[in-house]
Amino acid sequence: MYPLVFQNLGIWEIVIIALVILLLFGGKKIPELMKGLGKGVRSFKEGMNEVEKEIEDVDKSIKESQEDKK
Repeated sequence: MYPLVFQNLGIWEIVIIALVILLLFGGKKIPELMKGLGKGVRSFKEGMNEVEKEIEDVDKSIKESQEDKK
């Protein structure tokens, strides 16, 4: 379904919002903004993957140290 933000918006409201954004930023600026947004999302995902890997490494080392004590 629709994200929570667009839950109460109809198609015409979304079209009007899109037109206002187009008027504010212009047709040339929107692809640049989306490119920047895409880079930001990609960077965020890479950061999350690094954090998850570090957590897995710490868990692995903890398990290994517990097995060594047995």
